[in-house]
Amino acid sequence: MDKQILIKPIISEKSERLSDKLGQYSFVVNKKANKVEIKKAVQDMYSVSVMSVNTIIMPAKAKVRNTKSGLVKGRVSAFKKAIVTLSEGEEIDFFGDI
Repeated sequence: MDKQILIKPIISEKSERLSDKLGQYSFVVNKKANKVEIKKAVQDMYSVSVMSVNTIIMPAKAKVRNTKSGLVKGRVSAFKKAIVTLSEGEEIDFFGDI
């Protein structure tokens, strides 16, 4: 029953803008995890207090690439995304000492 809830943080321009202005951080999470489990996992892993959690199921997408040997068709899997809002004045440092 031990499942990994937080899979990885999402590092993009949009997520950086959200974290700078609103104190919101984005994570790819386990599809079966609920908001209470996500909140507890973020609080335990990063030692911060979480105000709210919003979840989104991102749909799968078909992708096509042009290569020397012709078209390559593929698929990007669906995943669940969580946007976590932290309390005022708190932040998560993903990069550490870089």
